[in-house]
Formats: sequence, structure tokens, C-alpha cells
Amino acid sequence: MAASPRTPGRPAPRPTAPGRDREAGGPGSGRSPAGGARRLPKTPGTATGGRRPRVLVLRALGLGDLLAGIPALRALRRGFPGHEVVLAAPAELEPLAAATGAVDRLLPASAPGRAVPGGLDWTGPAPEVAVDLHGNGPPSHRLLADLGPGRLFAFAHPGTPEIEGPPWYAEEHERDRWCRLLRWYGVDADPTDLRLPRPPGPSPAPGAVVLHPGAGSPARRWPVDRFAAVAGTLLARGHRVVVTGGADEGDLVATLAKRAGLPDTDVFGGGLPHDRFSALVAGARAVVSGDTGIAHLAVAHGTPSVTLCGPVPPSRWGPPPDEPRHRALWHGTEGDPHGRRPDPALLRITPEEVVDALDALPGPPPPR
Repeated sequence: MAASPRTPGRPAPRPTAPGRDREAGGPGSGRSPAGGARRLPKTPGTATGGRRPRVLVLRALGLGDLLAGIPALRALRRGFPGHEVVLAAPAELEPLAAATGAVDRLLPASAPGRAVPGGLDWTGPAPEVAVDLHGNGPPSHRLLADLGPGRLFAFAHPGTPEIEGPPWYAEEHERDRWCRLLRWYGVDADPTDLRLPRPPGPSPAPGAVVLHPGAGSPARRWPVDRFAAVAGTLLARGHRVVVTGGADEGDLVATLAKRAGLPDTDVFGGGLPHDRFSALVAGARAVVSGDTGIAHLAVAHGTPSVTLCGPVPPSRWGPPPDEPRHRALWHGTEGDPHGRRPDPALLRITPEEVVDALDALPGPPPPR
């Protein structure tokens, strides 16, 4: 482990008031789903006894957030080999948490948007270590501190001066940020440790180019007619093209499929189960999407990808810049990632540019 400028063993500070509001304004959603933590498949080389001390990690966010947090989770797994690592995250991410090989249990926890959960259904003794990988403000800090952990790893914030963590840098890449947090506390972390093992099942569309038009907000959704133009060019060249979308993106997926003239067999809307979705991405010729979860999944599987960035630059959420399998297209200044219409930077990307980026990608990686 790297040397720490602070003593990692200091007790966690006790808050003066419970934090049950958003990281940036407004109330949270209340308690997480009942039922306690879910045991994941045993991590090779580790014990799974109920008496082990526990590390609780808060990252109750989405698919892309969990994928960006893989290096930090693996660093905690290595740094605390005798502990049980419990991840507080949305229940639907349980298969992905298991695939990282770094998590022993998932504690279901979520809130609307990027809010902090109003509570955690934690049972038993307090965690020996609690780690805030969710945000940098008092709500997430206090949510963990309320459990009375022996140690609390978190960024410093004026609203919680009792926490002497490292400073938060807004312009830092998401993978680098959380690894830097852990290194400050003496836990060695490598932001490039982000690859996932190949899924066990076959791809439902091996060798296809996957187009994913959805994203978490309209500001990050490239227009569907431009996706259709890319699909038309690829189909004319003889490529198989498939379209995917989340559970609430059925209309968007159907519109793209209709405009591109895709058969029903090449339409994967409605939110595929994780194993099938992961197999589709891992077995794809390439993935084209906005800055959203599937882009991070392509990076994790080493699948060539083109990520359409805007309004957030790739320096904060994009693929590794020195990796030739991945191209991030970006034309602009930073805007509002929660805007109600496509960001101007995103609209500067043309279908022709996307096709050129696809042409410049290497072939798919060899089987692992």
C-alpha cells in the first residue's frame, strides 16, 4: 500500500444531524428496498464467513457509475483481503457487481437521479470501514457516518469539516477520482484495472455493430435520425446492425429500428437482462452510443467503440485516451448534462464523422 498523509485508523466522525437530502438540494427517496444485503457468488481466494469484518461501499448510482468504480472496488478488495466487501447500489446491478470479482454482497440502495438514498438497511455490527464512492457532500458522508463505522473514507467538504479527506477536483476523470481517494487513505489503486471477464453465455448477435440511442437525459441523446443514417451506411456495406435501449426507451428504440429498416430479430429494447446485454456487447464488432452505461461496458469488455460526447467532455467520463479500440468524439465546451434538449456540442457530431471513426477502429479483440 502507498503511504497515507492521514492516519487511516482514525474513528469516523459523528455528524451533528442526519443527512437525508440530495447531494445537491432536495430530499432523498427514503429507505432502500427491504431484505438486507444479498450474498454474491464467492470471490475466488477469499473466505465468506459471516464473522468477517465488513467494508461498506456506497455507490448507489447507475450502470456507468458502477463500471467507472470497478478500479476502486478492486483496490478495496485487495486492500482488505480478510473483509467482506458490501456494495450499496441498485438491486438490478447485482449481476454486474458479482462480475467484478470485488464484491461479496450487494445491499440494495437507490434514489431518484443522482440523489443520496434516504437510508440503508444495514444490519449487525457497524462496518469496520465505510467508503463514500457516491459523492462529495454531507448527505452521503452522513449517511455512512450514521452507521458508526470504525473508519470513514470520503472527500473533504466544508459542510462536514470533521472529515479530513482529500480535496475534490471537479475536472478529474471519474475513474481517477476514486482511486485517488483510496490512495490518500493508504490503499493502492490502479484506474486502468477495469476489464471484466467475458460473459459465459453466447452473444444474441455476434459480430454486429450495436447502436444505442438512449442516455440518461435528452442533453446526451444524439438525434435518432443521425443514428439511422449511420445504420443505413453500415447496412449498405453488409454489416449487421442491432439497436438496444433501456427499459424506458422502447419508443426511441422502435423509432430507430423503423427508420433503419431493421428486422425484429435485431431490435433489443426493453432493457435486456445483464448477462445477455453483457454478452451482446462483448461479442459485438463495435458499439456506438452517447456517453452512457453501454459505452463503459464496451470499455470493460475491450469491445471497439465510438462514444458521442456532449455536454460532458471525455476527459471526465470518456474511455482511456491511449486505447486505440475506443474513439471519443467531442466538439465543444461543457454544458448542462441534465438539459432538456441535445447539447450543442453533441449536435456538432455528424453521421459521416461517426462512420469515419468506426472505419478507424481495429478489429474486435481475440477471445479471452
